[in-house]
Amino acid sequence: MVILGADLHKRSHTVVAIDETGRSLAEKTVAATADGHLELRRWAARWPERRWALEDCRHLSRNLERDLVISGEAVTRVPPKLMAGARRSVREPGKSDPIDALAVARAALREPDLPVARLDGPERDVRLLVDHREDLVADRTQAMNRLRWHLHELLPGREPKPRSLGRAVVLAELERQLAPVDGTVVRIARELVARIRELTVAIDALEREIARLVERLAPTLLALQGCGHLSAAKLIGETAGIGRVGRAAQFANYNGTAPVPVWSGNAVRHRLSRGGNRQLNVVLHRIAITQMRLGGEGRAYFDHRLAAGDTKTEAIRALRRKISDEVFRRMRHDEAAQAEHPAALATAA
Repeated sequence: MVILGADLHKRSHTVVAIDETGRSLAEKTVAATADGHLELRRWAARWPERRWALEDCRHLSRNLERDLVISGEAVTRVPPKLMAGARRSVREPGKSDPIDALAVARAALREPDLPVARLDGPERDVRLLVDHREDLVADRTQAMNRLRWHLHELLPGREPKPRSLGRAVVLAELERQLAPVDGTVVRIARELVARIRELTVAIDALEREIARLVERLAPTLLALQGCGHLSAAKLIGETAGIGRVGRAAQFANYNGTAPVPVWSGNAVRHRLSRGGNRQLNVVLHRIAITQMRLGGEGRAYFDHRLAAGDTKTEAIRALRRKISDEVFRRMRHDEAAQAEHPAALATAA
């Protein structure tokens, strides 16, 4: 079996082939275009038993990954952090594209259970929409902060209440109050009011679109107490297909809810994981806090952990870990339902 490790850039791709012992066999650099991808496949055809290993930089690897998967090639994704140890172990000093490609290939050889690449599904659409909405929310927040700064001067003592500038009625009232006033500051304030209204309309439209998409993709996940449309969308988009995660424990490690072992020859001890996908971690924390507030199984488990001697923080961590397992189970169920009825999903879309 030959491993083909790739170091990917915007304008070029460098691939190094290694054998089962990690010995470099050949290297190739091509342009990051469709013709370059075809040239790579023809070059690699000399090895009948081969597996591609691409550094998991999705914005750089997506096109090559798609072309390889469509042509029937076996492709795995190598997390960039795995390359560090492999790069330090090479005898050749320095940093170059062939050195990085060799590090990718040897990391893939060392780690046989890496995620297998597949074509993008609706999960990517969900993530793009969620990320775009978050960008618009950040823009709106910045505009709101600037508007409040000017309102301190224009309407002292009559500024809108906190967290109210996203309401259409509040923006309309501000326009009415600012209409008879002239000057540069008030002109900027009017433009900011118009910008906030425009962004609010776009954000609301995106939320409705995300909700419709998530309701088709993850009805079981949405039924989980405390998991709303935006939380479910974040889970779907960041996971990018729960089928690539083998077990619930691996999902917990990926989202940072699995504790990290910190013992050597003594009693078994663990500490809080500071790694993992923090976007997923914060969603699970939000679900845990909501379940504690609303009551039900989540609150009962939290109270049970407190009665067993855990502190409040430890009980929340345990609840978050339990929710991770439940989210994994529900996402697997929804993905299986999609696989059984893909035509229905396409019709709904």
